[in-house]
Amino acid sequence: MPKIIADLHVHSGYSRATSKDMNANLMALWAKKKGITLLATGDFTHPEYLKELKRDLKPLENGLYVTAKEPSVNFMLTAEISSIYKQGGKVRKIHNLVFAPSIEVVEKINSVLEKLGNIRSDGRPILGISAKELLKIVLGISEDCLFVPAHAWTPWFSIFGSKSGFDSIEECFEEYSKYIYAIETGLSSDPEMNWRLSALDNITLLSNSDAHSPAKLGREANVLDCGMNYHDVIDTIKKKDRKRFLYTVEFFPEEGKYHFDGHSACGISFSPAETKKHKGICPVCKKPLVIGVTNRVDELADREKGFVPENAIPSKHLVPLVEIIAEALGQGVNTKKVKAEYEKLVSIHSEFDILLELGEDEIGDIANEKIAEGIKRVRSGEIKVMPGYDGEYGKVSIF
Repeated sequence: MPKIIADLHVHSGYSRATSKDMNANLMALWAKKKGITLLATGDFTHPEYLKELKRDLKPLENGLYVTAKEPSVNFMLTAEISSIYKQGGKVRKIHNLVFAPSIEVVEKINSVLEKLGNIRSDGRPILGISAKELLKIVLGISEDCLFVPAHAWTPWFSIFGSKSGFDSIEECFEEYSKYIYAIETGLSSDPEMNWRLSALDNITLLSNSDAHSPAKLGREANVLDCGMNYHDVIDTIKKKDRKRFLYTVEFFPEEGKYHFDGHSACGISFSPAETKKHKGICPVCKKPLVIGVTNRVDELADREKGFVPENAIPSKHLVPLVEIIAEALGQGVNTKKVKAEYEKLVSIHSEFDILLELGEDEIGDIANEKIAEGIKRVRSGEIKVMPGYDGEYGKVSIF
């Protein structure tokens, strides 16, 4: 059975601050370069985008879809929905992912949501209903849907976020918690950080790119060994089946935009210990710091760093190929030279093959010595990362 590399959270060109190239045809071409075989559509709640999906995607009778031009890439219908509401005397802002088994189910979901808020203004609609209420609506329409809290630790918009989240799944979803089978770890946290919470031991940890442009597809992903159909993939996730869910592909979490605490306007980046020393206040502007993911995990964790639960699904940490090439060539990621080198390499093997599968000799046959050395160092974790904070990405240095 072929391994599936799945990236299950992306956005379309109808989402704010997202490339117009995020449409099914172009995403499929890029997914092929990356080696992704199962990709989220994103944004199925947006009426115009749904029209495009109906035009560009062909159903496969198994809950998945393909484009005519690139049938090697399967699509799963997904959307991210933002709930902003008051609960427990606090404003909550929670983003959730919804996975659906068919266009028909999507149309039913959209017709209910349209009555509750504006689903036309953005690919990621904002609704004034609770996360629990949204879950109730989705499952009421189809029990085959999967509902997953998105980027669970980001400060502003997530279930555990320091600014507007909850301290547990139960606090957020109450009696509906039993329908939460998975959470998305997000770019600023990785499974290892989440393993510190015993409350998450039976929860599947998903990793996705949350891409806003085609080049960012697959910066995080899930590697599965199950049937390429909607029900098998969803079942693998729900059951946290280690025979079928092989591992996740991770960013180094320090590279994420909210790994550390800080204030980007003031150029202040703090570890949790430094934040404590400053009592959570920015020494420059004297306002409260934005508390990042590391600090929040520390706050909710009931285990030490390094603890590995018995049923943990492993992870592999990577740096995107284009970043490795850029550093090896001493050029920016968007320069002509770096782009040309990237295109050359992915025309021979997919990005995931190069980063995960090829032997050192095989990499040496297609890439120059410094790029090959960079890939080797990333694989063995010999890199340094300046942690990201308050919306600023971290900086990786390989050499």
